[in-house]
Order: sequence, then structure tokens, then C-alpha cells
Amino acid sequence: MQKNLRKFIKEFNQHYQSTIILTSHYMGDVEELCKRVIIIDHGKILYDGRLEDIIKKYAKNKLLTIIFYKPVAKLKLASLGEIKEYEETKVKLSVPIGKASEVAAEILKNFPVEDVNIEDPNIETIIRFIFRSKKV
Repeated sequence: MQKNLRKFIKEFNQHYQSTIILTSHYMGDVEELCKRVIIIDHGKILYDGRLEDIIKKYAKNKLLTIIFYKPVAKLKLASLGEIKEYEETKVKLSVPIGKASEVAAEILKNFPVEDVNIEDPNIETIIRFIFRSKKV
């Protein structure tokens, strides 16, 4: 149902070149349908601009998820980034955006890696940060 509604809104917007005001707390809808975002808190506009710009402005880190084929000690990973989750054969590291490729390369070179995934922070995390800090 949700996919169909998103598809309809997208097609309607493209066909009629219309402005659609979407109020949603579900960020999946926002990411899928919106180019421009206005964040309002108690009647005050905290942000008004392009979705991609807000991501660039506030996304300071990327999340690296690494799966190892052999156990790796937590201590050996600590210098590579902020450890968000740790298991002997899986770790999630938060690293500065500009260092993500470098850290991933170092991990691939020095550890028994089975898989690596690099993710941008999700829009929900960014919006939460904006509401907490109340500044843009």
C-alpha cells in the first residue's frame, strides 16, 4: 500500500509539475519523495532547503559494518573509529566521512575481512540531531 501511494505521488508530481506538501514523521517517505525539506518545531522553522544539502551539512560520519571470518579483538579496532557495536566477528565503526575509504582500506589490508559495508547516516539521525541542538 505504501509503495503504491509513494508511486502515485511521484507520478502525479512529475506529470503535473505540482507542489505537494507532505507532513510525515516517517523519513522513508521524505527521502523517497522530497527534494526540499522544511523542519518546523513549535512554529519555528529550523531548516528550509534541499534534502541533499541537509545531509551534506550534518552528516559528519559514515558507518562501517565489517564482518570478519575469524575473531578480532576489540582493542585492535579501537584506533580506527568509534566502535558503535562489537562482536568478535562483527563490528560497526563510526568514522569521519573523509576517512571512510582510508579506514576501510586499512581494515581490508590488516584484518580477516569477509564483508565490508559503508553507509551514510540515515536522515532520521540527522533530523534528531537538529531537533536536539535546535540550530541549523
